[in-house]
Amino acid sequence: MISRSRILRSGKTALVAGTLAVSLSACASLGGGGGTEVGDTAYIARDVETLYANAKLRLDQGNARIAAPLFDEVERQHPYSPWARRAQLMSAFSYYVGQDYTKAIQSAQRFLTIHPGNKDAPYAFYLIALSYYEQINDIHRDQKTTEQALAALNEVQRRYPDTQYAADARLKIDLVNDHLAGKEMEVGRFYQKTGKWLASQIRFQNVVENYQTTSHAAEALYRLTESSLALGVPTEAKKYAAVLGANYPGSEWYDKAYDLVQRHAADTTVG
Repeated sequence: MISRSRILRSGKTALVAGTLAVSLSACASLGGGGGTEVGDTAYIARDVETLYANAKLRLDQGNARIAAPLFDEVERQHPYSPWARRAQLMSAFSYYVGQDYTKAIQSAQRFLTIHPGNKDAPYAFYLIALSYYEQINDIHRDQKTTEQALAALNEVQRRYPDTQYAADARLKIDLVNDHLAGKEMEVGRFYQKTGKWLASQIRFQNVVENYQTTSHAAEALYRLTESSLALGVPTEAKKYAAVLGANYPGSEWYDKAYDLVQRHAADTTVG
């Protein structure tokens, strides 16, 4: 069985690398820089072309963790050079590839602060969203990062609705919502097991109201049926079962809800 966390990870695409390669294609046309070794990371004064070329070479070689601070050094040593803007975004990308997501976010945010109207701003917003997205934890842990990822993905969609970034963001938003709904279901089921029926009701209601398009909606309606009966509100239980039947008539959750309501009615009659 494929885990939810694996599904979330599979949402990562080549869009992040491919777009940057096109957007900053001019940066790859530099000559020189070959033969650089570990000494690249010693921050000595160098001309901007050589420094940038060394950073780009490291990135091309798969040494993103070395490339990132080298791109930072381009801006530090040559802050007013046209290369500084390019280096800021390449730094953010390198940190992302090196899985240093906090620095990737910081670098991308710095780029947006200095160059808010730049043509690469959509990519910077997208990179921030991806950096949060890649940090999503499984449903057993705190979901603060998941919520940050959702907010960042929604921001990409809101600002740049007709871009390829927004199209990818929409796919990831669906996965993130499913993930958050899964967390609500986990907590709700725990409350049910410990007899905290009202608390469980609140969690399942949140899934039905805010995550109704996710894979958890049908089970949430069934659990609401269960909780309503446990709380002594059979009319509410019937309502949830009816909604379940109307929206998921062939599902196992509707069959279980129907049987549960029928058994409760029979037990009440016998009593």
